[in-house]
Amino acid sequence: MIYTIPAFQKNTMKKIQRLEMKDISKSFHGIPANQDINLLIESGEILGLLGENGAGKTTLMNILYGLYQPDAGSIKINDKIVRINNPVESIHQGIGMVHQHFMLVQNHSVIENIALGYKDTPFLFPKAKIKKKVEDFSKRFDFKIDISKKIWQLSAGEQQRVEIIKALLNGADILILDEPTSVLTPQEIKELISILREMKAQGHMIIFISHKLNEIIEICDRVLVLQKGKIVGGGDTKDTDKKSLARMMVGRDVVFNIDKKTIKKGEKVLCVENINVMGDKGLPCVKNISFKLFKNEIFGIAGVSGNGQRELAEAITGIRPTESGKVLINGNDITNKSPRMIYDNGVSHVPEERIRFGIAPGLFLYDNAVLKQHHLKKFSRNYFLKYSRIKNHTTHIINEFKISTHSINNQTRNLSGGNIQKLILGREVSETPQLLIASHPTYGLDVGATEFLRNYLLELRKEGSCVLLFSEDIEEIFELCDRIAVIFDGQFMAVLDSDDEQLCDIGLMMAGSKKIQVNEKKYD
Repeated sequence: MIYTIPAFQKNTMKKIQRLEMKDISKSFHGIPANQDINLLIESGEILGLLGENGAGKTTLMNILYGLYQPDAGSIKINDKIVRINNPVESIHQGIGMVHQHFMLVQNHSVIENIALGYKDTPFLFPKAKIKKKVEDFSKRFDFKIDISKKIWQLSAGEQQRVEIIKALLNGADILILDEPTSVLTPQEIKELISILREMKAQGHMIIFISHKLNEIIEICDRVLVLQKGKIVGGGDTKDTDKKSLARMMVGRDVVFNIDKKTIKKGEKVLCVENINVMGDKGLPCVKNISFKLFKNEIFGIAGVSGNGQRELAEAITGIRPTESGKVLINGNDITNKSPRMIYDNGVSHVPEERIRFGIAPGLFLYDNAVLKQHHLKKFSRNYFLKYSRIKNHTTHIINEFKISTHSINNQTRNLSGGNIQKLILGREVSETPQLLIASHPTYGLDVGATEFLRNYLLELRKEGSCVLLFSEDIEEIFELCDRIAVIFDGQFMAVLDSDDEQLCDIGLMMAGSKKIQVNEKKYD
């Protein structure tokens, strides 16, 4: 018998001890996303779900959460078959999900967002009546969060905690986390791991979707590996290693150490002079920063999120106004010029907020493949677009960057986060820019795609372009960059060659505890 819980019914079921997904299959437009998937998780267990971009991980969890209905297969809770028709029913079953892109209202406060998502929110004085429950959950799991703050004032880690509180307050025994560490700082990742271990100790079940092999091995008890919608392997994490998991994911060995050859730098391309930029809250975020960037060079900016990286990138690319100072490309002043004019000066940009600034989600892939380029002669003539050329261009990007999609006529919103990132990168480098500004370019990418992208950035460097790389991944910074700047509170703590011994103190610099005098004349 299949038992369906009415959407209005409160969660009166006993605590979930065991969940099983049996022979789950799902296709979109005839393209299989999941094929005969079997998944089992029990109380007090963390299960890792690993796979390439587009492998079917998020689709499978969206079925469990009631966002999609499976074409075949069944879901069992405590050995009883259930049908979950929508997220409301999933919540009443005791299943919560924290999506990769948080489902929060930016202009509302923390307590208002929690009240909006709480199934038992009273009609009168909702904030006052649930405040005590929220504070109890915060203490229980050691959440450090000001419930009166607006969502836009919070860091990514704090926003994630709001989503977790929403799920737990609704009685979630099973918590699904979709790429939970992609936008977190190293410190926030440590705090999240601590929270997950506490939840596990209290009997919660956690399904942890990730591309990051180290995290899967550290956090999870077991792992399932998906490839092209099928389970291709898995087991206890204590009995496996990073190389084996990577091989299962991509079907080949992955090179984790990239060989970066020394190249003599060329002419000066970018010159930033004493730039000052204000943040969203009306406070200075970039404070009198100066640096230069040359052909055949990758210049990395390392730092904990929220120290001015995003504002600096947006000021150089014309998204955010510069209060004072200058930005020059090949000697041309582009300070406070429009993003299109800056692009026409040879500057491409892979933005940190890819959905907000990188794509138009409702447009087709071929529309997004020529954003900022549609005015070029090869794509338009007399105000009319040459769609045959645009579609050929899109097909080339899809093939070269191995973007997983059934058609170029697919809406871009239907791609996984990693495939959106590859589409943006493919578009931005298709015109061989003089300068590529890449903010967290491997965010959300699996190990195979990360390996491909890092090699691609090195190839751009070899061909004469230069790259300004913003990343919180210290390993990535050291692997790719010729010079490294460390940023804290909107200022450079140091600008050093990548082989400089003083970089052993990069942690102290990122925390603002050590500063080395920046001598830009050295690099003229």
